[in-house]
Amino acid sequence: MKISSSTSRFDFIIVGAGIVGLSTAYKLSLSFPDSRLLLLEKEEGVAAHQTGKNSGVIHSGIYYKPGSYKAKNCVEGRHQLVDFCREHKVEMEVCGKVIVATSEEEIPRLEAIYERGLENGIEGIELIGEDRLKELEPHVAGIQAIHVPCSGIVDYAGMCEKLKDLIIENGGEVRFGSAVTGITDDGHEVTVRSGKKEWKTGFLITCGGLHADRLAEMAGLKSPVQIVPFKGEYYELKPEAEYLVNDLIYPLPNPDFPFLGVHFTRMALGGIECGPNAVFAFKREGYEKLSFDLKDTIETFNFPGFWKLAFKHWKMGMDEYKRSLSKSAFVKGLQKLIPAVREEHLKVSPSGVRAMALKEDGEILDDFYFMTDSRQIHVLNAPSPAATACLAIADEIVTKVKDTQAVS
Repeated sequence: MKISSSTSRFDFIIVGAGIVGLSTAYKLSLSFPDSRLLLLEKEEGVAAHQTGKNSGVIHSGIYYKPGSYKAKNCVEGRHQLVDFCREHKVEMEVCGKVIVATSEEEIPRLEAIYERGLENGIEGIELIGEDRLKELEPHVAGIQAIHVPCSGIVDYAGMCEKLKDLIIENGGEVRFGSAVTGITDDGHEVTVRSGKKEWKTGFLITCGGLHADRLAEMAGLKSPVQIVPFKGEYYELKPEAEYLVNDLIYPLPNPDFPFLGVHFTRMALGGIECGPNAVFAFKREGYEKLSFDLKDTIETFNFPGFWKLAFKHWKMGMDEYKRSLSKSAFVKGLQKLIPAVREEHLKVSPSGVRAMALKEDGEILDDFYFMTDSRQIHVLNAPSPAATACLAIADEIVTKVKDTQAVS
């Protein structure tokens, strides 16, 4: 049944209507069908930030360290996501992708990624030569590649809308325009406040993305990481140039840099996206070129981990800023994969901001990470491929909830 909006006490409160928060609420509604569940979101709709502003790729799991949360949950989550989208008629296609080596120097790294993919159980992957690459992507300049047929594209925002509908159908309540302003745990239950409103719960789960660390600290926990925002800027191919790309085309990632590099993505709702670069954002939700927030910037600049990361990667960081400031430099990066791309083929596409979790020593927390307490779980880090892995991550959270309740 639908919960009355006047109900002030819930068995579960979930904060955040991105794809991880919605998946968690959905899986909780299935595992605890008689529970009272509330999902709070500060925006006026689902998928307002990272979920709705990424490139919509279904990742295979080929890149990730074997045995990591990322590797395990990406493969399991991908299968669940594909099944979910087929069942609920969310726009999705398993179209495959190629990871391309453009020089002989890159071949050993390409082969290492292929071996990692085999270790992670990625089905159907194969090393291919230039002739087969040309069959798949005629305009790509590569000498060898990995074909990953199980990768795909999906409408993540559409999936979020469906998850929201299912949560409500299962008896849960979703409240938009409800920014969390306070969290108190009195040892028996957790009180969550939004302005003058407050709700009590036996169990709180936060999936705050760009504000994950702030929510944990609001709840009285000491976060081991700080979220530092990095903006990804995109272009889109104009319709007359879309013939240059069939599906998904990725460069070989730089092992010393925490981003995959500019790539080409056919999108589930149409169009071809090119990018992103990766530049520091002066605002956690700063999507425009000149977006700035004094509090966010001071917070980052006062954090030692940011400067340690910046000094370590300053050369690559300068290259990213060059691509941000110069369309011709951005195009030059794209031409490494598709030489026929020209400046006039591109139009500006909306940017996204990624929440990078940094430790004080400047190390990037490069796996999914949860902070747990007796009545709380905080998803402190859910980087890519979290969208692909969302349903498997939700299963992990449900298991943690059950384990916590079993010992309480």
